[in-house]
Amino acid sequence: MTGSRGDTAVIRIATRPSPQARTQAQVVADAISTATSRPCELVFVESTGDLRADVPLHQMAGQGIFIKEVQRAVLDGRADVAVHSAKDLPTAGDPGLVIGAWCVRRDPRDALVGARLGDLGAGATVATGSARRRAQLRAARPDLSFTELRGNIGTRLERIPDRGAIVMATAALEILGLTDRIAEVLDPTTFVPMVGQGCVAVEHRFGDTAAGEALGAIDDAATRHAVQTERAFLAVLGSGCSLPVGAYVDPSGTLTTFLAEADAPKARSVVMQADVSDPDTARLVAAELARVSRRELAGR
Repeated sequence: MTGSRGDTAVIRIATRPSPQARTQAQVVADAISTATSRPCELVFVESTGDLRADVPLHQMAGQGIFIKEVQRAVLDGRADVAVHSAKDLPTAGDPGLVIGAWCVRRDPRDALVGARLGDLGAGATVATGSARRRAQLRAARPDLSFTELRGNIGTRLERIPDRGAIVMATAALEILGLTDRIAEVLDPTTFVPMVGQGCVAVEHRFGDTAAGEALGAIDDAATRHAVQTERAFLAVLGSGCSLPVGAYVDPSGTLTTFLAEADAPKARSVVMQADVSDPDTARLVAAELARVSRRELAGR
């Protein structure tokens, strides 16, 4: 199916049914309707990551566990576009889909809920399902203990360890109006965010010009540049969300990257920075930073 349905047809938006996913999909729907006057409706799709909420992320199949079923709804015609948290999108995209919009980025930083980092007692427990976050927190506080954390936002907020903390994406709390729960927002030059964190990406079928035009109306050029540059770093590494890796382009055009050894108490890590403000060279610079980081980590 292509854009032949006309420019007044309802745009069907595939999304996961969690409160965060539903809310960010509704924000996309409202933006499309405002920009194009086209009505939108949400199509809810359960993902593998949602259905297996009892399994730690690092034991699952890496990136893609939260998006494949949502993408399939577009590919088989049940929906016209798919909404994802950009950090969940593998760098190798589905050839039948096109990312038509990188929506204006929310706060990309990580945050602690429960206590500030400096207020956590010796040996305190931090709950997180992210190897990246564990590696970064261990570097700052080698004494900390860690436990797994899965589930939707509400479930996670109920699982703050006694005298401990949980780590959340600030953007996830923003979209649900829960930023009052934040004890401390972490410095992104030290606690480098996951690639694409804080950004919502929207895909449509290849060749669907009507959907592509609608998404073009809500695409944010600055966010597109930043996230595509971050993804160029990740693409060279071939890393999934279970590996300790992060990259973030700040508003000044500085790319900060993080790469660590496999999740372990004494894992070594490499943090690097580069100017990527020139759009003509940004992805090349990011790719080279990935190669240098990998060599540095290997001690070569």
